[in-house]
Amino acid sequence: QVQLEESGGGLVQAGGSLRLSCVASGRTFTDTVMGWFRQAPGKEREFVAAIGRTGGITSYAESVKGRFTISRDNAKNTVYLQMNSLKPEDTATYYCAASLTVWTTRQFTYWGQGTQVTVSS
Repeated sequence: QVQLEESGGGLVQAGGSLRLSCVASGRTFTDTVMGWFRQAPGKEREFVAAIGRTGGITSYAESVKGRFTISRDNAKNTVYLQMNSLKPEDTATYYCAASLTVWTTRQFTYWGQGTQVTVSS
């Protein structure tokens, strides 16, 4: 089992920045591929970014490429999502997720409770 707790959400003006954090517990952190997803009201949950076990590989949704950066600190059991140049359409609940399978067959089966990000225009 993996427990995940997100923090760092809030209200920010368009063009601003936020950094989300997610602390993991319950399993060796380097066993996990980590990801961020988001869900806006009335929409399906969508992939935002993922990072491999050592941090050496990352993947991003096209909508956030060049603006968001995912990283991890394995010594702190923490994954981050740095969000820059935020847009109103980034408004959503952001979820941290963990996969215990390898990068190429990652399946996110553990989820945090989410943190709200609101971007005002």
